[in-house]
Amino acid sequence: MLLREEVELLRNIPYFNRVDPCKLKLLAFASHRISYEPGDMIFAQGDVPEATFVLLSGNVRLTASSPCGRCETTQAEPNSMLGEMCLLSDQPRAMTATALTNVEALKIGRDCLLRLVSDNPRMSFEISRVLAETLRDRIGGLGKRFSQEAIL
Repeated sequence: MLLREEVELLRNIPYFNRVDPCKLKLLAFASHRISYEPGDMIFAQGDVPEATFVLLSGNVRLTASSPCGRCETTQAEPNSMLGEMCLLSDQPRAMTATALTNVEALKIGRDCLLRLVSDNPRMSFEISRVLAETLRDRIGGLGKRFSQEAIL
């Protein structure tokens, strides 16, 4: 894939859609394209985050084990990022990511992403906005789920 195409793919990610194209070109150049087959683990819960992944194609299952043994599951689809929250918060991975289908992703190293964020105040704002929306959606989903379980 050409660098120009990877820049366009990055533009589809909410975090990056308002970032200067020159900065996206640097990010695309510094990232590594990686492939996974169904069942491959991309990262495991508890791992130290060293990179985030931009999902170009395929589907990924995200699972988290709790002390009581229950697993919460969600799926990531193309044009989403995996593992960015832990990377930005400097915390261990909160979930395990496993490829459900053939997956193509861009692996962006921690230092590269943090450098881009520090050099681009607009991106800091966009990350905050997208993280707030993600948390709002997840909390709303949990509320619905607890309501349904209470009915049962």
